[in-house]
Amino acid sequence: MTLTEAFFTVHCDLPREGPGLPEDVLWTLDVAETPQHARICDAACGPGADTLTLAEARPEARIDAVDLHQPFLDQAEVRCKGHRARFEQRDYTDLTGDYDLIWCAGAAYFKGFETVLDAWRNRLLPGGCVAFSEPAWVSEPPSPEAQAFWRAEGHLEGLPALSKRLGEAGWHVLGQRWLIGAPWAAYYTPMQARLDVLRASEPNETLAAAVDEAQREIDAWRAAPDQIAYSLFVVRPA
Repeated sequence: MTLTEAFFTVHCDLPREGPGLPEDVLWTLDVAETPQHARICDAACGPGADTLTLAEARPEARIDAVDLHQPFLDQAEVRCKGHRARFEQRDYTDLTGDYDLIWCAGAAYFKGFETVLDAWRNRLLPGGCVAFSEPAWVSEPPSPEAQAFWRAEGHLEGLPALSKRLGEAGWHVLGQRWLIGAPWAAYYTPMQARLDVLRASEPNETLAAAVDEAQREIDAWRAAPDQIAYSLFVVRPA
């Protein structure tokens, strides 16, 4: 088993691939004033938790969901059966459609949000918006626990610095919402159950290491659940 295979074994059949709740999606649709017959993209959709919320909230919309991992797309397609959603294996920055809303939960920061937003700018219809989540310090200076959790991600910033960067990149912030506490529990609680099952199965060395790594992540979050957060931004080209 390779390291990649071990990672996806840990993440197999989880309801979502990052922190979030349906309420966050609904808040975004309201702030962005996304029309009922919108064209929406769920970029890096994972197993489709947010795709389903988007489809249920905007049943007349056309929703494109993209992800590079085909098993996630297969799971998402089953979840969204009967809704107006289609699924494509594609890099989330390489979109081909034009959209009223591009939703991206927990993936934009992997490539740097300025780079990602620049790639999406010409994929927005007039008045269109992007919603994305970004790791951020809840308080400054950040707590030691928060610094320990995010150490592997390198340099993080607080909300004022992130908002300034968005403005300098040519984006207007329509709304900002903290994803803290319950949205993370919605991600980590099913993962903990998955880790318990895998650990009981006496996994091989590679899988055991992946299980231990995921457990350390959960334990680090539990050490400071009120200090570890994403900032969800809704932005529009300025």
